[in-house]
Amino acid sequence: MWGWLRRLGRSARAHRGIPDALWQTTLGNYPFLAACSPAELQRLRELSALFLAEKEFHGAQGLAITDAMAVAIAAQACLPVLHFGPGRQPLDWYDDFVGIVVHPDEVLAQREVMDEDGVVHHYDEVLAGEAMQGGPVMLSWQDVAAASSESGYNVVIHEFVHKLDLRDGQPDGCPPLGAGFLGAASARQAREHWLTTLQASFEDFHEQVIKAERFGAPPPWLDPYGAEAIDEFFAVTSEAYFVNRPQFARDFTALVPLFDAFYRPGA
Repeated sequence: MWGWLRRLGRSARAHRGIPDALWQTTLGNYPFLAACSPAELQRLRELSALFLAEKEFHGAQGLAITDAMAVAIAAQACLPVLHFGPGRQPLDWYDDFVGIVVHPDEVLAQREVMDEDGVVHHYDEVLAGEAMQGGPVMLSWQDVAAASSESGYNVVIHEFVHKLDLRDGQPDGCPPLGAGFLGAASARQAREHWLTTLQASFEDFHEQVIKAERFGAPPPWLDPYGAEAIDEFFAVTSEAYFVNRPQFARDFTALVPLFDAFYRPGA
């Protein structure tokens, strides 16, 4: 099941780094990673090795996790935090969990919700991934392998962006921001600016989805799941930002400076 990862201890993995052949295979399988600059690729490779040294992968339903699978997930998980500081500092954003559970395919989860009248409703939800506050990340390997720049789809980035969103305890589409973000005088002002900007784009996207579903208008480029809630919109648009920036910039012009300031601080 495990080759390179199993033979080495955690500290050795981080010290020795990811073998070249394994890294090149990863870049070949996920071209949007290879589109990074040489300096970014070197940093991504180093950060991915640190990630692998700190996290534990578990295959569900008999799935055997290979080195290639683990490195692919690590590289994509590290992409959103690539510019968040030196050394292992970016991984502080992911320090609320250790486990990553990988299923062969989508998972059927049983849910229950209470309505305003106190009535509890039970339903099933099909999941390609899930990120729980203070808990592990769940991924469907079939969906990890189906990452696509053309469609802007990437379940790994999606779930790890949810982890960024949850850092302040609220799945509200706004990660923790500090004073100075885009010139904001305070963290509160930065948050207000972020949510106002994101909300406007979310409402436009939501309207596009409704027109497509109800009136036969052309569907939007991105997964309509982003219209479910603003936190899902943040995750879905972040997928597109990383895997197909040109298309993202055309469709979500107002979000480009917002996401650049967050994902590439100081760039």
